[in-house]
Amino acid sequence: MAFTNLEVREAEAAATEIAGAEDMFRLGLIYSTDVEDRGPDFIEAHKWFSLAAMMGSIPAKAYREELKYEMSATDLTMAQRAARGWLSENRELIAA
Repeated sequence: MAFTNLEVREAEAAATEIAGAEDMFRLGLIYSTDVEDRGPDFIEAHKWFSLAAMMGSIPAKAYREELKYEMSATDLTMAQRAARGWLSENRELIAA
């Protein structure tokens, strides 16, 4: 099932407004499947699964673990950097 750019923007808005594990997990699912028929974006998916896992999502931990077997070492590093970057830009959301 392909997700639209609108669905992605709505999910990203929810994740950045509330910074909840459920919305972050949803973004991981979206990016791990398909966006606008471009195929999965494993880097973005891993980033969002990592953030959701940090917020306590057990399913996100499992999905992140499975996803790393589909990724190169370079892609995995990029995903980890993206998650750290998001955290540094949105620290106040996490603290709230």
